[in-house]
Amino acid sequence: MKKLLALALALLMVGCSSQTTQDTVENNSNEDKFVVGMECDYAPFNWTQIEANDTAVKISDVDYCDGYDVVIAKRIADELGKELEVKKVSWDNLIIAINQGDIDAIIAGMTDTPERREEVDFTEPYYESQMVVIVRSDSDLVDITDIQELSGRKVMGQIATLYDEVIDQIDGVEHMTPQDSYPRMVLALNEGEVDAITAELPVAEGVVAANEGLTIVKFEEGHGFEADTSVSIALAKDSELLEPINEILAGISQDEKNQLMIDATNRQPAINE
Repeated sequence: MKKLLALALALLMVGCSSQTTQDTVENNSNEDKFVVGMECDYAPFNWTQIEANDTAVKISDVDYCDGYDVVIAKRIADELGKELEVKKVSWDNLIIAINQGDIDAIIAGMTDTPERREEVDFTEPYYESQMVVIVRSDSDLVDITDIQELSGRKVMGQIATLYDEVIDQIDGVEHMTPQDSYPRMVLALNEGEVDAITAELPVAEGVVAANEGLTIVKFEEGHGFEADTSVSIALAKDSELLEPINEILAGISQDEKNQLMIDATNRQPAINE
């Protein structure tokens, strides 16, 4: 009986030791990776493609994610001494994913807002832009200089973003139901379902480059949208990554950021494909 009990205890200890070793391996593996969440559907910040290249990161057996966000994520991962892993996550689930521990950071063209700060922490901005609208080239809106000239028109933004919220700054606007992705917004504009869609300038430039029948409308100073169009990296509350990532971002000059965005815009696929 004593021999059987001793044998059982020995087997139990071996089992516990094996599990501990496995857990250690898994933890070390996770520590070696910088896991970033993004839509992979918001060019030129991030998009999905099937071709491999020097800037894209594999996200499935057949797909890669590329874009300005991916390049910034790679820079951070390299300087942290980690391997970059990109997870394709829908916009509505990004903050949920980080708070569940599924990802380490959100690098997805996200603006730091008081509401979001209740759930996550933000780094310093990693890109700053301006808010514009995109219209069809044959529209009578191409020469407007004030957002109030969109009064009575159908304007659409992206769901759960600042780009949808700012539409209500237009008096008498017909605020259309927001869409969950820019390709769907572009489709609605091209098909005449809406008169204008809101966008950050880099996104707008990418859309227009891929759609000959569309153009960008910029507004005169003091007559545009009141909006913070800077984008920051979101991290879990009290994340130890906040300080080192801010230091890495501080080492990237504005000129380099601008060039990285130009490069991303130039290599992005057509946004309405």
